[in-house]
Amino acid sequence: MLVATSLVMLMTPGLAFFYGGLACKRNILGIMMQSFVSLGITTILWFIVGYSLCFSGGAGGIIGNLDKMFLNGVTITSAFSANGAIPEIVFISYQMMFAIITPALITGAFVNRVTFKAYLIFLVLWQVLVYYPFVHMVWGGGLLANIGVLDYAGGIVVHATAGFAALASVFYVGSRKDRASKPNSLPLVAIGTALLWFGWYGFNAGSELNVDTITPLAFLNTDISASFAAITWLTIAWVKQGKPKFVELLTGSVAGLATITPAAGYVSMPVAALFGIAAGFVCYYCVHIKNKLGWDDALDVWGVHGMGGVLGTVLLGIFASTAINPNGADGLLYGGGSFFMIQLIVVVAASLYAFVFTYIMLIAINYITPVKVSDDEEHQGLDMSIHGEMAYDIHLI
Repeated sequence: MLVATSLVMLMTPGLAFFYGGLACKRNILGIMMQSFVSLGITTILWFIVGYSLCFSGGAGGIIGNLDKMFLNGVTITSAFSANGAIPEIVFISYQMMFAIITPALITGAFVNRVTFKAYLIFLVLWQVLVYYPFVHMVWGGGLLANIGVLDYAGGIVVHATAGFAALASVFYVGSRKDRASKPNSLPLVAIGTALLWFGWYGFNAGSELNVDTITPLAFLNTDISASFAAITWLTIAWVKQGKPKFVELLTGSVAGLATITPAAGYVSMPVAALFGIAAGFVCYYCVHIKNKLGWDDALDVWGVHGMGGVLGTVLLGIFASTAINPNGADGLLYGGGSFFMIQLIVVVAASLYAFVFTYIMLIAINYITPVKVSDDEEHQGLDMSIHGEMAYDIHLI
């Protein structure tokens, strides 16, 4: 579990490289810092109230209580009560890494448009008011767990909420002045993708919280879905654009990773391949539709993560089987019509809540400090205008 925890931690720097490579050269450090700063801010928040609000008290409710503020009562011998197989401090560390990367996912949507002060406020409020309630309701024995919702590693809790929050932020801050800017470094995107893919094994296989027959299944399903999605996305883009582009292959793999996340430990390996193919088609065309509609989600957070999480959650409602995992459920194909409807309704409701609440929250933050950067700051680039640093010596570019 400590290895899995380390892998999930590595995903946040991986995300920083992924986004940093996709951003234009004037905004590399700004977008990377938004990921890295979450390592610090979220850890502090998790220590003070995060873990307690997610995993203490509030059985059957929407959010936990404050009994474990500052990790009160947690000792080196405390066992994680849900399975007793791992120390509680290991579980705290593992779940903290999920909390770190989830809000960082959102940042790719509003690259080059949000002030750092506003982002820091957003980072705190979004976790407390969006992420923590869904963690508690789904994974902390709360309301949604009690009605039978399944989310193996974060299709609802992480990807759907972050993806639709990203879309709301795009609607609030509007489009970039220079939408034609190109990625500054595809090798950097490749490094980020490699770290994300590698870290995702800890994200999904680690979510079993044990070493049993489901652990390697979740591991292999993760790779199968990512691979099928990468090749499906690449093929579609190749046919449409006439050239096999590297960035399309990389983006497709991330879509496959996001889509299998809610189902990695609940479906068979052939079904994981179907998840990947579906992710390649659906997420690709969601990005295409987004572009047609003019939504300036700069790094395709909604199409890849948001719709990937929604798609995977709905497909789980169809293909889940207790023959694969007795601790899961039977999906629509196996007579589980009610389970399918629960999955569908909850993922739609979670996405809608994340969208609406994020939009309202940005309005509120704007009363405290400006959310959107000035035109001059955007033109200069946030690396220099806000952070006073540059990723590269300009004379070398």
